[in-house]
Amino acid sequence: MGEHPQISKTGENLTRDEIAANFDDLHPPLNLAQVRVQSSRCLFCHDAPCVTACPTSIDIPKFIRQIATENVTGAARTILSANIMGGTCARACPTEILCEQKCVLNVGEDEPIEIGALQRHAVDHFMAEGRAHPFVRAAATGKKIAILGAGPAGLACAHALAILGHDVEIFEARKKPGGLNEYGLAAYKMANDFAAQETAFILEIGGITIHYEKALGRDVTLGDLRAQFDAVFIGHGLGHSNQLGIDGEDQDGVLDALEFIAQLRQTDDKSKIKIGQNIIVIGGGNTAIDAAVQAKRLGANHVALVYRRGASQMGATDWEQDLARINGVAVHLWAKPLRLNGEGQVQSVTFETTRLENGKLVGTGNTHEAQADMVLKAVGQFLDDDALGGLQTERGKILVDQYGQTSLPGTFAGGDCIASGEDLTVQAVEDGKVAAAGIHAFLGGK
Repeated sequence: MGEHPQISKTGENLTRDEIAANFDDLHPPLNLAQVRVQSSRCLFCHDAPCVTACPTSIDIPKFIRQIATENVTGAARTILSANIMGGTCARACPTEILCEQKCVLNVGEDEPIEIGALQRHAVDHFMAEGRAHPFVRAAATGKKIAILGAGPAGLACAHALAILGHDVEIFEARKKPGGLNEYGLAAYKMANDFAAQETAFILEIGGITIHYEKALGRDVTLGDLRAQFDAVFIGHGLGHSNQLGIDGEDQDGVLDALEFIAQLRQTDDKSKIKIGQNIIVIGGGNTAIDAAVQAKRLGANHVALVYRRGASQMGATDWEQDLARINGVAVHLWAKPLRLNGEGQVQSVTFETTRLENGKLVGTGNTHEAQADMVLKAVGQFLDDDALGGLQTERGKILVDQYGQTSLPGTFAGGDCIASGEDLTVQAVEDGKVAAAGIHAFLGGK
C-alpha cells in the first residue's frame, strides 16, 4: 500500500503538534489521478489469484473494473458484500502478503496493483457520501442470537444474521465496540476514529443491540445465554496476555503492550501520555511492532525490540519489520529475557543469547544487560476457557467444524479464539460470515 511514510520527528521533547503529526494516517488515501492509474493497470484476470488470496474472497477484479469505469459506489457494494469491514482491512490488513503478493503484475512489472488503497478509496467514498445502508434486512424470523464480543468476528456475524432477518444481542466486555480494531491496532493505522465510524455503519442495518461491560464469566454465562437464545456465537478473542514468567515482572514500568496500545487509542491528546525514554519491547509479532513504533513516535529517546528467534521466525511481516527500523526502532534478535532488574521500578533487563539446535531454541549461556525505564510485553495471548462451559478446545483454541459450530450444538465461534488462519481482521470477518451461515442453517433445522 505505497511507500513507508517518513515521520516528522522522534526523540525527546516533541511538541503536541509534532506528536499529533506522528499519529496521522500511515497510508494517506490515493488522489484521483493515482486511483485512475492504479485501476487502469488491472488485467482483470480470469480465476484471479488475488481473489483466492483474500480470506473473504472479495471479487477484486470486479471492484477495480467498477472503479475504472467510475462506478465507485458499485465497487464499494462489491467489497462490502464480501467483507463488511472492507474499510479497516484496507487500512490494517497485510495486503502486501495477501492479495497484492498474488497480483500477476509482480511477475512482469515487479510492482503489484495497490489493491488495498483502491479498496479504501471505494469504501471511504461510499461512507463519506452518507448513502443509505447498502443492505436490507429480510423479513423478521423471530429468532434471537446472542453474540459474545463486539469485535470484527462478532460484528461481521451480527451483520450477516441481521440481513437474514434474525435479531442479535451482542455482549461486549468493554465500553466501546470494535474489539482490536478499536483498542489493539496502532493509532496511525486507524486515524480519525475510523473504527467507530465503521461500527456505526455496520449497525445501520438494524436488528443489532449491544450490551456493554458484559463479560463472559463475570456478567453472563454461556449456559444462561444458551437457555435464553436460539443460538450463541463466541467471538470475544483470546482475552488474556501471556506473561514472561521471570523475576521482576511485577515492577512499575512493566506493561502489557496491548494495554499500552489501548491507552494510546483511547487518548485524544497523546502528548499527555507518560512515556519512558529508554524502552524495550519484548516480542516479535505485529503487536510488538505497533507498540515499538508508537513509543518512538510519542517521543521515546531509544526504543529496542528484542526477539528470542531470528527475523524469519518473527510473526511480524517484513513490511512491519521495515517500518520499525525506518522509525528508528533498534531490532535485536536471538535474545530472551532472563529477569527484569530494579527496585520497584524497572531499570534494566538481563538477556541470554539464544540459538537453534536441531530446530529447538536453546540458550547459549552468554548474557548481557540492557538499560530500560519501561518494558512492553508483547508475547501473545491465551484463551481463558474457565467460562466456556465445557466446550472442546485444542492447543488453546476452541474447536469448530466447517460451519463454525463448536462441540455444543447451537453454539458457534470465530475470530482469534479459533484456529482458522492468521489472527487478522479479514480472517475474523470471514469466520463471522461462516458462522452466520451455519447459525442460519441450524435455526432452519439443517
